[in-house]
Amino acid sequence: MKIKAALAREKGKVTIEELELGAPRRGEVLVKLVASGICHTDFTTMNLEVPTTLPMVLGHEGVGVVEQVGDGVHALAPGDHVILSFPSCGFCESCQQGRPYACDDSTALFFSGFYADGEKRITDRKGEKVGALFGQGSFADHCIIAERNAVKVDPEVELKSLCSLACGAQTGAGAVLNRMKPMPGDSIVVFGCGAVGISAIMAAKLAGCSTIIGVDIVPSRLALAQECGATDVINGKDFEDISAEVKRITGGKGAHFALEASGVPALVRQMLQSVRKEGLAVLVSFVSGPVEIDTTMLFVGPCISFAGTVEGASNPPIFIPRLVQYFKEGRFPVDKLATYYPFEDIHRAMEDARSGKAIKPILLF
Repeated sequence: MKIKAALAREKGKVTIEELELGAPRRGEVLVKLVASGICHTDFTTMNLEVPTTLPMVLGHEGVGVVEQVGDGVHALAPGDHVILSFPSCGFCESCQQGRPYACDDSTALFFSGFYADGEKRITDRKGEKVGALFGQGSFADHCIIAERNAVKVDPEVELKSLCSLACGAQTGAGAVLNRMKPMPGDSIVVFGCGAVGISAIMAAKLAGCSTIIGVDIVPSRLALAQECGATDVINGKDFEDISAEVKRITGGKGAHFALEASGVPALVRQMLQSVRKEGLAVLVSFVSGPVEIDTTMLFVGPCISFAGTVEGASNPPIFIPRLVQYFKEGRFPVDKLATYYPFEDIHRAMEDARSGKAIKPILLF
């Protein structure tokens, strides 16, 4: 079938083209997209900052309605509303143990453009095969995705509000609820108040953290962080040593937990210095650049732990419905992060994402 899609043919550029999408194969579904969020990972892919090959249809935060199912699909049917999340093989030890975010094949499934069977589903007008980011390629009016990576949701919930649950919000909230697992009364500092960071702040509020500190350099983002649960905010432009201010807010000890969601190399060290003894610091962003760390001073003496996590250490069929329920209850208002754009305005949406004008740009089909 003919589709319209945003295709990255060369580094740093996307164009909307008419492409040919094949039929869903065994274990796959065809989804008519309603909306798709723009995420930092789309930029890292189109800029070739990850191991990938162009041409590639971008997009990995899609929501839509199932139109057709392939052989062997049992959990989904035409008409089902779905959130399209990250791919995993389903067979490795991590997947079998309910940890698909640590799938042995995750890098290839995320960025190679190939589906799990080693083939592609999209062809351009010249007959050249085209990749699909995250085995999804949701910057298109239709896409194909494996059944195991599509999560059925309540049809009464407005789909366009749920885009970020597929990746950005799942990453931030999951890092807190699945990886950190704070106790009521704990403290946390979040570096970077974009979609991932503010989702982490919302999750920290859900977990009952008493001190929730947001760090950014954009006043409007800091204001939204407070609206979404931050008890304190720090404008990084106002402090040469952010960690000292975190320690002041936390009574001189530092935070129990810290999250780095900005992608700024210098803030990794600041994050580590902001954690109290035996605290946990978690990195979720793509940090493009070297980071100098004194391991003895930052780890051995303070006894802190430093961890990385992908997609919020989430098992999407379990975790995404939980986030949807929080959203329905008004306790996880991810719609506050959204700015909506017609699909044809993708270049404006991407520029607003780069500049920080939009926290979570969402394309509408």
